[in-house]
Amino acid sequence: MIKIILAEDHNIVRDGLRNLLEKEKDMQIVREALNGGQVIILSMLDDERYVMQAFRAGASGYLLKNITADELTFAIRHVHLDGRYICSELSLRFLDRLIAQPNRRQHEAETGIEFSTRDIEVLTLIANGLTNQEIADKLFTSKRTVEGYRQTLIEKTGARNTAALIRYALKNGLIN
Repeated sequence: MIKIILAEDHNIVRDGLRNLLEKEKDMQIVREALNGGQVIILSMLDDERYVMQAFRAGASGYLLKNITADELTFAIRHVHLDGRYICSELSLRFLDRLIAQPNRRQHEAETGIEFSTRDIEVLTLIANGLTNQEIADKLFTSKRTVEGYRQTLIEKTGARNTAALIRYALKNGLIN
């Protein structure tokens, strides 16, 4: 029997979840709470930052509130068997992002210039036309830190300015 503590701060959502889960013969809701600690997260927040924060805080699963009842029960059973679970929508989105990432490892092997994930993230945001402040806001860091990343990228690549940096990144497949 899978024992569940149902933690949800919206009464109507908690009632709906309880009704859904009570129909499952191998699941039992043993307690209800307005919030929870180490649980499968069911959220409407679909940004990668929130997913990572949840797992770092000890969550075993992250589901969006638009999942089906079948996916919810599957996720509970999977996590119960000592697994981890991310809903299919987020999994596909993360996979698409990984597939779309340029092959920077090949470039690093050929040139000896190494780029961190954050380097590439900043580079991509620069190429998308964001200002240093906009990048800082998006990455939850300071404008000064972003300025430092921009300067370091220019120095690493030998580019003369930001336009040349973006040209270098596109030409070498560091960004799309």
